[in-house]
Amino acid sequence: MNAVTITGMGLVTPVGRGVDDVFGALLHGRSGISRPPAGHPVADSVELAGFLPEFDAGAIAGGPDGKVMDRTVILAQLTAEEALADAGLVVGENIEPERIGIIIGGVGGMATLEKQVLARAERGRAAVSPYLLTGILPNMPAARAAIRFGIRGYTSSVGTACASGAQAIADGVRLIRSGELDVVICGASEAPLFPTFAETFANARALARGWDDPTEASRPFDPRRNGFVLSEGAALLVLESAEHADKRGARGYADVAGYGVNADAHHPTAPRPDGTGAAACMRLAFASGHITPDRVGYVNAHGTSTKLGDVAESTAIGLAFKGSSPAVSSTKALTGHMLGTSGVVEAAASALAVSTGLLPPTYNLDDPDPACPLDHVRKEPREARPEYALSNSFGFGGQNVSLLFGPPSTEIKSEGKAW
Repeated sequence: MNAVTITGMGLVTPVGRGVDDVFGALLHGRSGISRPPAGHPVADSVELAGFLPEFDAGAIAGGPDGKVMDRTVILAQLTAEEALADAGLVVGENIEPERIGIIIGGVGGMATLEKQVLARAERGRAAVSPYLLTGILPNMPAARAAIRFGIRGYTSSVGTACASGAQAIADGVRLIRSGELDVVICGASEAPLFPTFAETFANARALARGWDDPTEASRPFDPRRNGFVLSEGAALLVLESAEHADKRGARGYADVAGYGVNADAHHPTAPRPDGTGAAACMRLAFASGHITPDRVGYVNAHGTSTKLGDVAESTAIGLAFKGSSPAVSSTKALTGHMLGTSGVVEAAASALAVSTGLLPPTYNLDDPDPACPLDHVRKEPREARPEYALSNSFGFGGQNVSLLFGPPSTEIKSEGKAW
């Protein structure tokens, strides 16, 4: 079976951009959550959110096509470029176009759809763009990135809600393990900060509210939590067979040693309170990696800062790790919830925890909820050497994904910068 290692990362998040910036923020508590900037489309829709740092969208989406690209497509192209550069890959030079694929999850260009519906309501049929479909289709982030970089292998999108990015990684692992591809770019791109999408969560009272300091609003596993923080972002990982990486002299951050994917089959939005579905998913990841749970020293939890979700996941971790007690944290305290992208950023954090021996904490966790009895990493990073790390992602519809990370199988290991 081909070992699958991470050789590149592209990260654009509310806490920063790039591996060093993002992981440094997660370790040292630099929050990306704030009030909406003046004039932002969601200024009247949400109290706070996770907004991206400024970047030159025009440089990415130049030319006539740029005018019809949804923000999700622009973010995907930006992160794909960064991930390929980080991996040292150039399609057609050190990777054959047919031997590389790309899978990007997310809900698609819903902001573009909203604009077009409003335009039609105001000005009639003539206002509807003939480019509407290429603006909203969920496969467009991957398809346009494939066009830009000359990727001719397996190209797809994943639509499993907040588990999308993590499931894209699982799909990529399967393609490399089977020998179908040598490299797969996997992840998600999400741009949900527009009125209709934000207001559906606000009206459901799912969002954190009433906080004088926005950076304190996202507080996974804390008794004072009162909802999640909606955020935007994109993240892509370059997965590569260790054999191919060695042939070109590339370093690996960490291996994706295994994965689990299953469904709760319980409720459209709520997790199974008894945690059995998520626990079974974690066990699938252990089995896929051919390890026992006691070898996992760290879990990056889905941990969204919701009352039901945090307790259900804590229960599931207790079931899956019965007899052992891994360190647990949720980095959403700083990033907010980037929907499908969150699982990819958290996968990156888990891989980096393995390679650096530094576990990012859950910030804003003052006094853990007694209903979440875990070995919480909080207030500051913990120095440890987890043999394996696990990252959980759960989505509406009961979609569960657990990703297992271990030391890289490549000859050149990650340098493990001292953050």
